[in-house]
Amino acid sequence: MPAVGYYEDWYEAFDALREYNKNPYDPKAENITFAELFELYYKNKYENNHKRIFSESSKNSTKAAFKNCASIHNRKFKDLRKYDLQNIIDHCELKHSSLELILTLFKQTYKYARENDIVEKDYSEFVQINIPDDDERGVPFSQAELDILWKNKNQPYVGTILMMIYSGFRIKAFETIEINLEEGYLKGGVKTAAGKNRIVPIHDSIKEFVKSFNPQKFKAVYFRTKCFYPTLKSLGIDMTSSGLKHTPHDCRHTFSWLCDKYKVDDLSKHLLMGHALGNDVEKNIYGHRTLEELKAEINKIQI
Repeated sequence: MPAVGYYEDWYEAFDALREYNKNPYDPKAENITFAELFELYYKNKYENNHKRIFSESSKNSTKAAFKNCASIHNRKFKDLRKYDLQNIIDHCELKHSSLELILTLFKQTYKYARENDIVEKDYSEFVQINIPDDDERGVPFSQAELDILWKNKNQPYVGTILMMIYSGFRIKAFETIEINLEEGYLKGGVKTAAGKNRIVPIHDSIKEFVKSFNPQKFKAVYFRTKCFYPTLKSLGIDMTSSGLKHTPHDCRHTFSWLCDKYKVDDLSKHLLMGHALGNDVEKNIYGHRTLEELKAEINKIQI
């Protein structure tokens, strides 16, 4: 049997042995470093998984995220705490999108570690990105492009794209979105405190798509590359009039544009999109809308 550990004196060693006997563990797993665990996680996800083929881009993104965690490569994984992870996020000078990759790596390595009894607590759930999202730029779909989507609503994936447009949620939110068909709303959101767990009524036009949508089978990265872009290209609306490529975030910009076009009141728009109300004291104190009020506002939007 390999050594459980090395200690200053007999008493510490005896205490450690007593704890081990109460809850035996693999000493190798007990002392595994972040880098060693990453290698196991990487092989398990990308090399030993024969159910799914990952792109080189996905593999390179994971490797890049790991490289940006150099300060904890040789730390014992079980000794890491929220501070260590947050420190990497706070001191990394890369863009928001790169920080998202690092945070995703934290979450996935902790999931792997818990599945294999290496740790009991997931400290990654407490880590957050404390800089503004620098990927908020985008171009709304034009009315002509929306018309094309509606004419092809029965084509694969178009219904999901229309769900994204007429709800205002980011693509990532659809992985964990809560659907309440009885009361007619979606609940979810990512990124900000104001955006998380917000309630958005189901626009009348997308009810049929919502009924058949399964969040458990939805993966944002896969949908973006394998469904969203190819679908837009097949419909001839993958590029904006200014020559830019439409992105999933353009769906959110389209929702914002539709709210303005059909005169959804300003407060309701902020609540529906999960925008912070900033320093507007009156809105922060009195800025409430009932579900029925939000339903009336969102259904001002015409198709």
